Amino acid sequence: MFSLNIINKFLVHKCYNHILKLTVEVTMQPEDNFKIAEQELMKDYGYSGIWGRIKVRFRFMKSWILHSLAYSSPVPSFSISMQRARGVKIGKGCHISPYVLIDLLYPHLVTIGDNVSIGSNTMIFAHSNMSANNNLHKIYPRKTGNVTIKSGAMIMPGTIITNNITIGENAVTSVGSVVVSDIPDNCVVVGNPARVVKKIS
Repeated sequence: MFSLNIINKFLVHKCYNHILKLTVEVTMQPEDNFKIAEQELMKDYGYSGIWGRIKVRFRFMKSWILHSLAYSSPVPSFSISMQRARGVKIGKGCHISPYVLIDLLYPHLVTIGDNVSIGSNTMIFAHSNMSANNNLHKIYPRKTGNVTIKSGAMIMPGTIITNNITIGENAVTSVGSVVVSDIPDNCVVVGNPARVVKKIS
């Protein structure tokens, strides 16, 4: 088992110089999409100034590396350890399959209860952001929200879960479901958008 301290030291040594290079000012257009998104992220984290920029980029780099390790690991316990190191709150007895994407920018907004199973190619988003289209971005600004998956839930492969969602205890999402509203306890949902088709007694 990898030690989280060793991984953190690796991240510091390997990424620090790269992050400092990224913080060098470059010529940007007034409506530079990356700059706008970065400023919003800094505001969400309570960062400001040049050191805030370094912190937010280092935080993202660390999150991305840990996520990459978790994403392709065939060992659920290792994946769970890496996701916890990113800030995802995960209970006991869970199973996370390979190729699960959990929000790269706001992992701390995702909470997973005990004995939850998550299938491959599931995507869990704690934010939405139209960052590449400035006109749409003004109409649909960045939104963040907690994602809570309660104990005993089964998230089948290919499920997409958007921000500000609670999935109830012992709920089941079918393959490829798109969850855009809360799911009650003990229910099976299918489709896009996901709708309740069965109550589990």
